[in-house]
Amino acid sequence: MRQAGLRRAKRSDLLGLPVEVAPRLLGGIVHTVVEGAGVSVRLTEVEAYHGQGTGDIVDPGSHARMGRTARNATMWGEPGHLYVYLSHGIHSCVNVVCGPEGVAGGVLLRAGEIVEGKDAAAQRRWGALAPGRSTARPDRDLARGPGRLGEAIGLRYPLDNGIDAVTGDPWHGAEARLWLRDEPLTDIATGPRVGVAGAAGTDAFPWRFWIPGDPTVSPFRWGRGAGPIVLN
Repeated sequence: MRQAGLRRAKRSDLLGLPVEVAPRLLGGIVHTVVEGAGVSVRLTEVEAYHGQGTGDIVDPGSHARMGRTARNATMWGEPGHLYVYLSHGIHSCVNVVCGPEGVAGGVLLRAGEIVEGKDAAAQRRWGALAPGRSTARPDRDLARGPGRLGEAIGLRYPLDNGIDAVTGDPWHGAEARLWLRDEPLTDIATGPRVGVAGAAGTDAFPWRFWIPGDPTVSPFRWGRGAGPIVLN
């Protein structure tokens, strides 16, 4: 695929801290080919997560906050690979690994617009239409939320964890490629992460970035024990 105003991502584009890289991904595209079906999602909402020792602020919401484990090992690897993990035992969620190799970090792909391969994405999300049903669900819901996005583009945990979105090399029968805008978006919004518990979900961590007014952006909710910080 090739679209005007976009270029293939390079590792050097992803060497910064996740909180620095995250807004740069907005308006970019992740393209996957899984079982022969290509799907492209334009990214409209992302969240940054730092690992242990990454940046000046400890991130209590990160999978890598306590150090390297078998689960989060991909986050410590080369930038541009995708960290795919299982949420609530059901949903495969996708992150772009950021920062130098050996420094853990990732950007969660929270939501996007399917711009290519809508039929394949809809089949993965909803299956065939029920008998007598004449209309599909709204396109905006195809990848509106990290679990939906992962399902729509077809990446699965653990099979696709570690796939390289810079080279696009085949990985267990799948391919992934990341495209960035030639000119980064300037009209973006930022705020607390969605549904993250405790301090990591407060406005002390305004590490969620989104395109204002885009209908595919997921609805906001506070996580358990989180909420706005009130100054006395």
